[in-house]
Amino acid sequence: MAIAPPAPVLRLSRFWSSDLISDSVAAEVGKLPHNLSPWNMFLAADVVVQLVMLGLAFASLVTWTIWLAKLIELRASSRSVQSALDRLRSAPSLAEAHRALGDGPIAPLASAALQEATQSAGLPAEGIKERVAATLSRIEAALGRRMNRSTGVLATIGSTAPFVGLFGTVWGIMNSFIGISKSQTTNLAVVAPGIAEALLATALGLLAAIPAVVIYNVFARSIAVYRASLGDASTEILNLVSRDLDRAHRP
Repeated sequence: MAIAPPAPVLRLSRFWSSDLISDSVAAEVGKLPHNLSPWNMFLAADVVVQLVMLGLAFASLVTWTIWLAKLIELRASSRSVQSALDRLRSAPSLAEAHRALGDGPIAPLASAALQEATQSAGLPAEGIKERVAATLSRIEAALGRRMNRSTGVLATIGSTAPFVGLFGTVWGIMNSFIGISKSQTTNLAVVAPGIAEALLATALGLLAAIPAVVIYNVFARSIAVYRASLGDASTEILNLVSRDLDRAHRP
C-alpha cells in the first residue's frame, strides 16, 4: 500500500514545480522579440506565412504597375480619340478623313470603311452601309478588348488576396497554438508574437485587395467612356460613308 507524502512535502513539491514552470515561462519570454515591427514580424514568421506575405507584396506591386501603365495608356488613347473625332467631324469625305487621321487609334476604323467602300463600288448603297457597319463593329470590339487587357488581373487580385491573407493567418495561429502546447503556458507574452505575425498576413491581404478593387472599378468606368468614344467615331465614319454614297448617286 502506497503511503502519501506528508503535506509539507506536497507543498514543497508544488512550490518547486511552480518555480520550474515560471522559470521556463521566463526563459521563453526572454527568447521573444521585443521589437514587433512589421519587418521583424516577417523575419520571425513561419516559412509558409513568409511565402504568403511575399506573394501578397508581389500582387500589390503588380496592381500598382498595372495602374500606372493603364493610366498612361488610357489618357493617351482618350486624347487621341477626341482629337480624331474633331477631325472626322470637320472632314468633307471619308478619303479626306483617312488622310487626316494618320496612325491614330481611329485609323483602323477609317481604313476598313474606305476599303469596303472601294471594293463595293457600284453596288447598292444600303448593302455598302450594312457591310461597313458590321466591319466597324468588329474593329470597335477588338479595340475595346485591347484596352481592357490586364484589368482581369486586378479583378483576380481583388477577389483572392483576402483569402490568401486569411490562409496565412490561419497557418500562423495554428503554429501559435502548437507553441502553446509545447510551452505548457497560456502567457500572452509567449503567444502574442505568433498571433501578431499571423494577423500581419491578413493586413497584407487587405492592402493588396482594396487598391486592386478600387483601381479595377475606376478603369472599368474609364474604359466604358473610351468605348463610347469609339462608338461615336464609328458613327461619324458611317455618316461620311453615307454622304459619299449620296454624292456618288446624285443625278
